[in-house]
Amino acid sequence: MSIASLRRSARATVSGLPQGFWWLWLSTLVNRTGAFVLTFLSLYLTIELGHSAWFAGLVVALHGLGGVAGSPLGGVLTDRWGRRPTMITMHLAAASCAAALAFVTSAWGVALVVLLMGVAMQAVRPSINATISDMVPADDVRRAFALNYWALNLGFAVASIAGGAAAFLGYRTLFLVDAVATTLCAVIVFLRLPETRPERAAAKGGGKPADERVSMLDVLRDAPFRTLVLLNLLVCVVFTAPWIGLPLTMAEQGLPPSSYGMVIAVNGIVIVGFQLLVNKVTERRSPVVLLTVSSLLFAVGTGATALAGSSVAFAATVVVWTVGEMVHVPTNAAATARLAPEHARGRYQGVMGMSWAVAGFVAPILAGAIVDGPGSDVLWAGTFTIGALAAVGYTLRLRRALGEEEPETERKAEAGTTTGAGAVVGAVVGAGEDVSPVAAKAPTRPQVQAQPQMQAQMQDQMQAQAQEKPSPASSS
Repeated sequence: MSIASLRRSARATVSGLPQGFWWLWLSTLVNRTGAFVLTFLSLYLTIELGHSAWFAGLVVALHGLGGVAGSPLGGVLTDRWGRRPTMITMHLAAASCAAALAFVTSAWGVALVVLLMGVAMQAVRPSINATISDMVPADDVRRAFALNYWALNLGFAVASIAGGAAAFLGYRTLFLVDAVATTLCAVIVFLRLPETRPERAAAKGGGKPADERVSMLDVLRDAPFRTLVLLNLLVCVVFTAPWIGLPLTMAEQGLPPSSYGMVIAVNGIVIVGFQLLVNKVTERRSPVVLLTVSSLLFAVGTGATALAGSSVAFAATVVVWTVGEMVHVPTNAAATARLAPEHARGRYQGVMGMSWAVAGFVAPILAGAIVDGPGSDVLWAGTFTIGALAAVGYTLRLRRALGEEEPETERKAEAGTTTGAGAVVGAVVGAGEDVSPVAAKAPTRPQVQAQPQMQAQMQDQMQAQAQEKPSPASSS
């Protein structure tokens, strides 16, 4: 592929999106460029404040725990309060927490601030994803999510490099810079980003507006979406495990900590350098196929870590699961937007974000326990198995939910003929075939929209058969 063709592909990837999206993209880039807290938090706690490594790990886990609560909270506020005020408020709350870390020195004070920061940082994500779903045409949603994810990683790469170079200024200075960058992000949203929440649709008979009738329990009862969430949770566990297990495995091989720094840097380099190309290659592909392939890449990439013995080999495994990450993240976000009724997009994105937060809290604890117990080989065998099960789940359990399954396959699924690995995955995710209560209130999915046409076709066939069938009088 020539330079000119690459330039044309990049131009096609970024063209045709509304101006509001690019202001949101810029706010994401600014926010992540100043994201120093999580990158240097463990060093600050151990070197600057003199706490133990155990306490530093606990505080980082509290950030993930805060995200478990913050994601559904942000989803509810996004739908009820609005996308724009939720973003502004949560960005300012996160900025306040970052500034507070520059002055709070007590152990439990730091722990509380980090917990609240986790709530605020995760609560803003449903509003961002819902805004993208609102303003971008349906055919371009996955591309928009990919571009936003690229901005996130580009900003994070800049923050890691700049933060390392500026560390001599002191960790407190970095935290204050983080607060300023997050505040600037809120200012961009306030000045340039319009509110995109759909107008409330009044219910029939003078009832409450439609968006007020959708609770978080209704979202969790949505069987197709619940399947997507639980499968994403499996993938997130596999994705999170290397961030804890990989440095421990490399240490077992006798490699120095500096080797891990170079190996894990491959993740950011690959995303920044090739996200646009991957997005072009995967454009217009089936979401089910993309999610299946990404799960297999996660499985193979993490599973192969058990076979690696050098820095180059470890870096190669990182490349494999990083490609899976580049495919999975925007596709999963777009699939969430596709399954969510427009008046409940915030809640749906909030529940999906909670699966990422739960994995971020649980996976590091499990990975560390497995490495200390049965060993690292068991960890990587486990991630391979979980990733493979997720791939089977996407193939057999999600195709119908996204309207990609043939009628004959649907009849077999309804008859309960799914066997083998599909039955195992079905038991794991608990994906029933019941109708979504939210979709019943707002039928926006392809299979729901097709029902009137199917019913009309069935009626025409029945009428034709009735005309062809001889009457009792003529047959006698």
